[in-house]
Amino acid sequence: MSTEILDSKIPRSGDDAPDTPLVPAVERATRVLDHLAAAARPQPLAELAKSLALPKSSLHGLLHTLTALGLAMRDDRGEYALGPKALHWAQAFERQSSVIAAFNEASQAFAALREETIMLAVLDGEDVLYLACRPGSRALGVNFRVGGRFPACFTSSGKAMLATLPAERVDGLVARALPGRLTRQSVADRGALERQLIAARASGYAVDDEETAEGMHCFGAPVFAAGRSEAVAAVAVSLIKASTTPEREAEVVAAITALAADVSRRLGAAPQGEAPGPKPASGTRSLSRRPVSAAS
Repeated sequence: MSTEILDSKIPRSGDDAPDTPLVPAVERATRVLDHLAAAARPQPLAELAKSLALPKSSLHGLLHTLTALGLAMRDDRGEYALGPKALHWAQAFERQSSVIAAFNEASQAFAALREETIMLAVLDGEDVLYLACRPGSRALGVNFRVGGRFPACFTSSGKAMLATLPAERVDGLVARALPGRLTRQSVADRGALERQLIAARASGYAVDDEETAEGMHCFGAPVFAAGRSEAVAAVAVSLIKASTTPEREAEVVAAITALAADVSRRLGAAPQGEAPGPKPASGTRSLSRRPVSAAS
């Protein structure tokens, strides 16, 4: 992890103003821990002092405190590495910031989605598996139950996640011959699916245009976690196509992509600030980004 994250100019969550100065001792301790975490091997004191531009005397006292607290450890050669307490904190962060908890909290915050059913899904082989569902006040013709599954290639959530994967991962998850179509609009072949994934990469969301259920129009966006370039989940919203105006569709698409960004933030992912959607992961096919219809 780069020590650049300690730049006092970066925005931070919480109630403090963005320009609130950092506590120097905490900043120095975090710089040390970040450096130890990024190092490939234990670090001698002299090398740490040089890399961090800190006096040996103050760094020695800091390392002594971190070692006593279990955040760093000192080996027989007097070199320092990250301590076991960091793993305890990592496990606590994962437990407290699980994707389901993040979804449940974030899904209540978007007024534009209150009438609609919102789903949280993950990839499970060639399928999407629904982990959570926030029912809306508007009745739907299909039941997205927790624990249910659909072929990933037909769903907006599945395509949103597939679009973030390298080509070889997509090849491993989706057979060249796609599963039997669920409706007349289900994507029919691998070429059409790949064009849909190109569109999803370009826009930041994927579309299911009556592919899983006739009359349903669904939009899904990928969810990321800290340090992950591939989606760990996706959120999706389902609309009744016949009663959805273009204005309402645009409003819902903006809200579901914002929800995905909010859930990602709660999982520690970096903001997707450079483009409206995720960049293709390394190894993803480089193809034209011409938008295409979601229907085959």
